[in-house]
Formats: sequence, structure tokens, C-alpha cells
Amino acid sequence: MLLIPAIDLKGGQCVRLRQGRMDDVTVFSDDPVAVARRWADEGAERIHIVDLDGAVKGQPINIDSVERIAAAVNVPIQVGGGIRDEETVQRYLNAGVQYVIIGTKAINAPHFLHDLCLEFPRHIIVSLDAKDGRVALNGWSKLTGHDVIETALHCERDGVEAIIYTDITRDGMMQGFNVESTRALARALRTPVLASGGVSSLDDIHRLKELEGDGVAGAIIGRALYQGSLSLKEALKIARA
Repeated sequence: MLLIPAIDLKGGQCVRLRQGRMDDVTVFSDDPVAVARRWADEGAERIHIVDLDGAVKGQPINIDSVERIAAAVNVPIQVGGGIRDEETVQRYLNAGVQYVIIGTKAINAPHFLHDLCLEFPRHIIVSLDAKDGRVALNGWSKLTGHDVIETALHCERDGVEAIIYTDITRDGMMQGFNVESTRALARALRTPVLASGGVSSLDDIHRLKELEGDGVAGAIIGRALYQGSLSLKEALKIARA
């Protein structure tokens, strides 16, 4: 069970949002490299980075910060936010990033995802953010009619390495992740699912462990780590048991 600390970048700072709202921001650090080193030192086996500005603009904005983090830590990094072309994917991989996360364009341009999976096998992850079972795009600002399970099955056929699933009503709210919808998605796929949004306590880690047999391979954890309501070291003990 992978537990993946999240670093959300906005204006070069490490921040957290509530329910993806760019106007509801808490700044936790102006040194994201130091934050990444902290999580690596505490035992993280992967780090999740999102370029929030990039997700809104449709092109990477904080790529220099990502490159500095990749150079500073010795654990795999997955990055998303505004990645809409092959050149950006290649630049991130060249910088030492192991996994590149595609969101909006995986839905708007399915051929793009298919081509990426062929060109960069085992490096492409798709992030599916949903509300009431429907996929949200463009930094969660647009709710579509796409069913999240059907969309995930299309991504699986293209050959993605994993699916990140976020229930945006839970993200940043410290209310626990959506167990039932996460289980339903994982059971529908052969591709590993990473839960995201709302993981906030050791009880949530125990619930995640119960879903391993359903195909949930790990979780991305954000606000709970920064506010201190969840210890990464303690959570990792449970995850590795």
C-alpha cells in the first residue's frame, strides 16, 4: 500500500485547497523543496506534485519548482497539472520525474492519451476527479456528463499505469475518503487505483488496507499531513503491515 504525500504548487508555494477552489487556499510553505525532503526523510516511497496554476492555465507554470524537487529527493515523483503535449511529458521525464499525470486532455482528446501510453509506456497515470460519479475537468471548474467508471475503462484500454481517483466533495475537507465509490471503481478495473481526497486519519489508512484486494494500490494524502492530524510515519506502519 503506497502512501503518497502531496505537494500542491501555486505561485511557487506549497499550498492546499478545499474542494479544488482556487480562492480557498492555505499556504503551508514557501519552500516546496524542503517539504519534499521532509516527506522523503519520513519514509515516503513516492511524492505527488500538482501544478495548480498549470491545471487552470492549461500549461505548466511551476515546472522549475518540480525540477528542483526532482533533483533534491531520491524517491519516485509523479506530477500533474496542465500537461497537454508530448514535449512537456518528455521534459518532466528528463528532469527525473517517474510518472506524468494526465487529467483534462485524457478526456478531451482520447487519442492523445493513447499515443502517450505508446510513446512513454509505464510512465503515464490518469487523474479522474469526480462528483456524484461524473468527471470534472479544467481544475475541477467544469463538471461533465462522463461516467467515471466508463472513462476509467477507456483509459485502461489505452494502457495507463494507474488511475488516481478523487471525490472532489471530500478533497481538503478532512472527512475521510469515499470508500464505496473508490471500491466500485477499483473493482471495475485491472489497473491499480490510487485514492485521493479526504484521507485524514489512521482509521482511513485501515480502510484503505481493506480495499487492497479490490485493487486499491495506495492513497495520496495532503492536508492531514500538513495540519498534523495524520503522522506519515504512523500511517506507513499500518500501510506496510
